[in-house]
Amino acid sequence: MAILANKNSRVLIQGITGTQATFHVKRSLEGGTNIIAGTSPGHGGEEHLGVPVFNNVREAQRRFAFDASVLFVPAMATKNAVREAVEAEIGLIVSIASGVPVHDMLEIRSMLKGSKTLMIGPNTPGIITPGEARLGIFPDNIHKKGKIGIISRSSTLTYEAVLQTNKAELGQSTVIGLGDDMIIGTDFRELIKKFMDDDETSAVVLVGKADNMYEQLAAEYYASLTNKKPIVAFVAGEALPFGHTMGYAVDIITHGRVTVSDKKRIMREAGIIVVDRMNQVHESLLNLKL
Repeated sequence: MAILANKNSRVLIQGITGTQATFHVKRSLEGGTNIIAGTSPGHGGEEHLGVPVFNNVREAQRRFAFDASVLFVPAMATKNAVREAVEAEIGLIVSIASGVPVHDMLEIRSMLKGSKTLMIGPNTPGIITPGEARLGIFPDNIHKKGKIGIISRSSTLTYEAVLQTNKAELGQSTVIGLGDDMIIGTDFRELIKKFMDDDETSAVVLVGKADNMYEQLAAEYYASLTNKKPIVAFVAGEALPFGHTMGYAVDIITHGRVTVSDKKRIMREAGIIVVDRMNQVHESLLNLKL
């Protein structure tokens, strides 16, 4: 089993005919991802990479049912693409674009509230379940099937987390890039819950950042759980000088008083194993004797 995406997930690609979409969809298809349709305005009725193309999600839905949609659309088009997917009640959206306007993300969060859709991103490398499904732009060649779930707020450090689980010879169950933008579709909590419920995940690696309050929320949620698997966490940004302004809402609200050190302390108090350097992740995983 895996969370969010597996070999049976029926995947739609919104914006399938674009240059970046073409490159990554081809790679995903070669890896066995079950991509069954795409959308691209003005290209309805065509095929691209052997996949039928429709003008919009509504047209595609008349022929297919989808479990997930990957959005290869520009930041300014993301809101409308999300609306199409939410109205189609697609269960999972992965948004690749970076720099989606904050006002648009506030509207998107309102759309998602109470809907049947979970959104990963924006500004994410996506989701990968090694050997089964690749929804996004992850370099699939570094991933190995295994039993460690990964959730990361830093795209580049996600790859380092993968290498650390490989070094521990434990591999990955599912890897999720939560999204690097200031406002994202979901936070750590829902994904932690899914990993806790997944029979094939033995532990989770969580990578946080200096901005926002996602780590504190994750710690509070984890502390509330009765039956839980271990989480090994790293929070990037501790080397930033005190008082450095990130420009994010949490930094403005707290005037820089919530530091990375504070986040680490809060997470440790919640029972999360927190490492000070990324290269300590594999050691912590080995110490768990999974």
